[in-house]
Amino acid sequence: MIDPALMAEFLGTFLLVVLGQGVVSNVVLNKTKGHGAGLIVITAGWAFAVTVGVYASKAASGAHLNPAVTIAQAVVGSFNWSKVPGYLLAQLLGAFSGSVIAWVAYRPHFEVTDDPSTKLAAFGTGPAIRKPVDNFICELIGTFVLMFGLLVIFSEANFQKGSAVETGFSPILVGLLVWAIGLSLGGPTGYAINPARDLGPRIAHSILPIPGKGSSDWSYAWVPILGPISGAILAAMVHQILGLK
Repeated sequence: MIDPALMAEFLGTFLLVVLGQGVVSNVVLNKTKGHGAGLIVITAGWAFAVTVGVYASKAASGAHLNPAVTIAQAVVGSFNWSKVPGYLLAQLLGAFSGSVIAWVAYRPHFEVTDDPSTKLAAFGTGPAIRKPVDNFICELIGTFVLMFGLLVIFSEANFQKGSAVETGFSPILVGLLVWAIGLSLGGPTGYAINPARDLGPRIAHSILPIPGKGSSDWSYAWVPILGPISGAILAAMVHQILGLK
């Protein structure tokens, strides 16, 4: 029998990427109803996607939906290391599967979009200005804000853990936090802030039969993996050092 927590992580990340990649595809691909709608629509779409994913998985798994969050919690001792591999695999498979479904939904629009970089942008993140060290730092900062924000927003001072208010309202606050990060820090790199969100779709891009798709830009892929993991670990450690609860 499949562990309900792992199924929840798969399903939550699946929904996150279906809706997140879907909104990017709607904005950047040719001849869609939302073509050219801009960054505000993309950031809002990702915020809503995260909210849905958290609602779908919070009760069973805690709604990590992000390897950086899982690893950071394990590093500071608030999550069991023995569960980390299963969570990471479920998140990656969920992101990959969600990416494939989003591609199916927009498949005709990939066919009428000529620019390979635009097709890749529908799947994974990329820098506005390619400077890997700066791009890494930007992803670190964005994920630091995500992880630290989650820890302080859902502190004992603000919510009674497991209460009806915390259970019902917290996914919306997670979405608002992600929206804020996208609007404020998303410009330089597209704010992956989640290794599975980038790696799963990038793998999908590399193997799907997308006409004229070009490179999957694997030389950049380390940035949206290591940047978020580093930022989340740093945030969890700072939170612990400060003694916040």
